Amino acid sequence: MITPIYAALLCLVFIFLALRVVKFRHGYKVALGDGDEKLLRKAIRAHGNFAEYVPFALLLMLMVELQLDQGSQYLHILGALLLIGRLLHAYAVSQPSEPLAFRVYGMFLTFSVLISSALWSLYLGIL
Repeated sequence: MITPIYAALLCLVFIFLALRVVKFRHGYKVALGDGDEKLLRKAIRAHGNFAEYVPFALLLMLMVELQLDQGSQYLHILGALLLIGRLLHAYAVSQPSEPLAFRVYGMFLTFSVLISSALWSLYLGIL
Protein backbone atom coordinates (compact mmCIF):
# COMPACT_ATOMS: atom_id res chain seq x y z
CA MET A 1 0.00 0.00 0.00
CA ILE A 2 1.19 3.47 -0.93
CA THR A 3 -1.41 5.88 0.46
CA PRO A 4 -0.55 5.14 4.12
CA ILE A 5 3.01 6.40 3.52
CA TYR A 6 1.70 9.82 2.50
CA ALA A 7 -0.99 9.79 5.20
CA ALA A 8 1.77 9.33 7.79
CA LEU A 9 3.99 12.06 6.31
CA LEU A 10 1.08 14.48 6.04
CA CYS A 11 0.05 13.66 9.61
CA LEU A 12 3.48 14.79 10.79
CA VAL A 13 3.03 18.09 8.94
CA PHE A 14 -0.45 18.42 10.49
CA ILE A 15 1.01 17.94 13.98
CA PHE A 16 3.76 20.50 13.25
CA LEU A 17 1.13 23.05 12.15
CA ALA A 18 -0.96 22.32 15.26
CA LEU A 19 2.06 22.82 17.52
CA ARG A 20 2.73 26.20 15.86
CA VAL A 21 -0.81 27.24 16.82
CA VAL A 22 -0.23 26.06 20.39
CA LYS A 23 3.08 27.95 20.55
CA PHE A 24 1.46 31.20 19.37
CA ARG A 25 -1.52 30.74 21.69
CA HIS A 26 0.84 30.28 24.63
CA GLY A 27 3.04 33.22 23.59
CA TYR A 28 0.13 35.59 23.08
CA LYS A 29 -1.87 34.10 26.00
CA VAL A 30 -4.91 33.48 23.80
CA ALA A 31 -7.06 30.44 24.64
CA LEU A 32 -9.81 30.86 22.04
CA GLY A 33 -9.95 32.70 18.74
CA ASP A 34 -6.96 34.63 17.49
CA GLY A 35 -6.85 37.52 20.00
CA ASP A 36 -6.52 39.83 16.98
CA GLU A 37 -2.91 38.60 16.61
CA LYS A 38 -1.91 38.41 12.93
CA LEU A 39 0.64 35.58 13.26
CA LEU A 40 -1.73 33.48 15.37
CA ARG A 41 -4.51 34.04 12.84
CA LYS A 42 -2.19 32.95 10.02
CA ALA A 43 -1.08 29.85 11.95
CA ILE A 44 -4.71 28.93 12.63
CA ARG A 45 -5.59 29.28 8.93
CA ALA A 46 -2.55 27.31 7.76
CA HIS A 47 -3.56 24.48 10.10
CA GLY A 48 -7.25 24.75 9.23
CA ASN A 49 -6.69 24.84 5.48
CA PHE A 50 -4.48 21.77 5.76
CA ALA A 51 -7.21 19.99 7.74
CA GLU A 52 -9.82 20.94 5.13
CA TYR A 53 -8.04 19.56 2.07
CA VAL A 54 -5.73 16.71 3.09
CA PRO A 55 -8.29 14.15 4.38
CA PHE A 56 -10.37 14.34 1.20
CA ALA A 57 -7.30 14.05 -1.03
CA LEU A 58 -6.04 11.03 0.93
CA LEU A 59 -9.47 9.42 0.79
CA LEU A 60 -9.56 9.80 -2.99
CA MET A 61 -6.02 8.44 -3.30
CA LEU A 62 -6.98 5.45 -1.16
CA MET A 63 -10.08 4.78 -3.28
CA VAL A 64 -7.89 4.72 -6.39
CA GLU A 65 -5.37 2.44 -4.72
CA LEU A 66 -8.05 0.00 -3.57
CA GLN A 67 -9.44 -0.23 -7.11
CA LEU A 68 -6.04 -1.10 -8.62
CA ASP A 69 -4.84 -4.69 -8.86
CA GLN A 70 -1.38 -3.59 -7.73
CA GLY A 71 0.27 -0.43 -6.46
CA SER A 72 1.07 2.22 -9.00
CA GLN A 73 4.00 4.60 -9.16
CA TYR A 74 1.44 7.25 -10.13
CA LEU A 75 0.14 7.09 -6.55
CA HIS A 76 3.63 8.05 -5.37
CA ILE A 77 3.50 11.00 -7.76
CA LEU A 78 0.08 12.05 -6.43
CA GLY A 79 1.24 11.66 -2.82
CA ALA A 80 4.44 13.62 -3.41
CA LEU A 81 2.56 16.40 -5.21
CA LEU A 82 0.04 16.61 -2.38
CA LEU A 83 2.81 16.77 0.22
CA ILE A 84 4.73 19.45 -1.69
CA GLY A 85 1.55 21.42 -2.40
CA ARG A 86 0.48 21.44 1.22
CA LEU A 87 3.96 22.42 2.41
CA LEU A 88 4.12 25.30 -0.07
CA HIS A 89 0.67 26.52 0.91
CA ALA A 90 1.28 26.25 4.66
CA TYR A 91 4.58 28.09 4.30
CA ALA A 92 2.98 30.91 2.30
CA VAL A 93 -0.01 31.37 4.59
CA SER A 94 2.23 31.36 7.67
CA GLN A 95 4.51 34.20 6.55
CA PRO A 96 3.94 37.75 7.86
CA SER A 97 4.19 39.02 4.28
CA GLU A 98 2.62 36.22 2.27
CA PRO A 99 4.56 35.11 -0.85
CA LEU A 100 1.55 34.68 -3.12
CA ALA A 101 3.34 32.46 -5.66
CA PHE A 102 3.93 29.76 -3.04
CA ARG A 103 0.26 29.82 -2.07
CA VAL A 104 -0.89 29.66 -5.70
CA TYR A 105 1.48 26.78 -6.55
CA GLY A 106 0.47 24.97 -3.37
CA MET A 107 -3.22 25.19 -4.20
CA PHE A 108 -2.57 24.28 -7.84
CA LEU A 109 -0.78 21.09 -6.78
CA THR A 110 -3.46 20.25 -4.22
CA PHE A 111 -6.28 20.77 -6.72
CA SER A 112 -4.37 18.75 -9.31
CA VAL A 113 -4.19 15.80 -6.92
CA LEU A 114 -7.87 16.12 -5.99
CA ILE A 115 -9.05 16.33 -9.60
CA SER A 116 -6.71 13.60 -10.86
CA SER A 117 -7.69 11.23 -8.05
CA ALA A 118 -11.39 11.91 -8.54
CA LEU A 119 -11.23 11.33 -12.29
CA TRP A 120 -9.03 8.25 -11.91
CA SER A 121 -11.41 6.81 -9.30
CA LEU A 122 -14.39 7.44 -11.59
CA TYR A 123 -12.59 5.82 -14.51
CA LEU A 124 -11.65 2.73 -12.49
CA GLY A 125 -15.15 2.50 -11.03
CA ILE A 126 -16.78 2.61 -14.46
CA LEU A 127 -14.55 -0.10 -15.96
